[in-house]
Amino acid sequence: MKPTINVGIIGFGTVGCGALQILQENGEAIAMKVGSEIKVKRIADIDIERKRPIEVDKGMLTTDAYEIINDPEIDIVVELIGGVKPAGKFIMDAIKSGKHIVSANKELIAREGHDLLLEAGERKQDFFFEASVGGGIPIIRPLKQCLAGNRIDEVIGIVNGTTNYILTKMAQEGRSFDEALAQAQSLGYAETDPTNDIEGHDPAFKIAILASIAFNSTVNVEDVYHEGITKLTQQDISYARDLGYCVKLLAIAKLRDGAMEIRVHPAFISESHPLASVNNVYNAIYVKGNAVGDVMFYGQGAGPMAAGSAVVGDIIEVARDINSNATGRICCTCFEDKPVLSMDDVSAKYYLRMHTADKPGVLARIASIFGDNEVSIASVLQKSRDEDGGEAEIVWITHEVKERNFRTALKEIEDLPVVAKVSNWIRVED
Repeated sequence: MKPTINVGIIGFGTVGCGALQILQENGEAIAMKVGSEIKVKRIADIDIERKRPIEVDKGMLTTDAYEIINDPEIDIVVELIGGVKPAGKFIMDAIKSGKHIVSANKELIAREGHDLLLEAGERKQDFFFEASVGGGIPIIRPLKQCLAGNRIDEVIGIVNGTTNYILTKMAQEGRSFDEALAQAQSLGYAETDPTNDIEGHDPAFKIAILASIAFNSTVNVEDVYHEGITKLTQQDISYARDLGYCVKLLAIAKLRDGAMEIRVHPAFISESHPLASVNNVYNAIYVKGNAVGDVMFYGQGAGPMAAGSAVVGDIIEVARDINSNATGRICCTCFEDKPVLSMDDVSAKYYLRMHTADKPGVLARIASIFGDNEVSIASVLQKSRDEDGGEAEIVWITHEVKERNFRTALKEIEDLPVVAKVSNWIRVED
């Protein structure tokens, strides 16, 4: 066994500081678990002058990532800068330089992970990325190892802490979307530009990664349907509660007759569902396997120590493989080529809220359009909205139906003269 295993970190932001702090605070115990000292030899960042919450020897810092990539003494390169460029080139060059890789880069893994993992695998080098999904929650390794004997049928999760915090505040405190977003930004849970979170891009990257592992098939992230939470209102939250549901932004991957159904969108879920009680910035991922049944992984989805914990766990795993001469055991597991279902072919239940003329025959006309498009109605809730204006607010819940049929019916309903406005519609996941 090597007495010391050297690590180089590229990207010294929040997660990098968390990982380094864990390695420093728990270094003695980690060394005992690995059989070698884990030493951070070099740290690269574009800004090495900025004050950070952890003390670092200035001599360790550099602005040149290639001082790490080309250093023959460094065994493990930890990439924590995010994005596709230049991170992808750094990782590929590090692999070609004989380094083992640890990354927290969800976008890069979702977009280019297949090629990078193949390159590492061919060279018998490790490439781990536990922190790319779920922060501190272990999910990548359980899917690849602990649940490897299963056929995974479903992975459904709350994998974005920012949007979960916003929805929690809307539900528990009656805040509007804009108010909850502003609070999330003031607390550092949301970026100044929150688009990546609130429009569903971030969870789309994450569910693409999880689906590729769960279903053993490469997933093109461009094929992942995604919606955000910007259209949700207090009316929708209130109706959900009245109907026995809560609203969550779900990342969903299901195996259907050999094809993959992969999507991100707000959904009504039953208040009895295990994911319904996951609030604030916490994440949870629910997995259904044909042998294990239902399991759920829950914990902090973000933050320096939570994500740093996952990064350090990967570093330890690589170090153990180095000492056992067993690197490159688990890289790309995408040995199948399953198609991704179009959203038109996805089946779901739907919540639909609209404003209509408040007069006889309106419900019958709308119901007729639903019937013509094979959309079956489970329940209808009507409330008078404006007695003087003669309008009513109507809420429909459908039975399960293909999205193609629902959208066709919806377009026809929107064109009815008696329908003033279709306010919102949301899928229902039981």
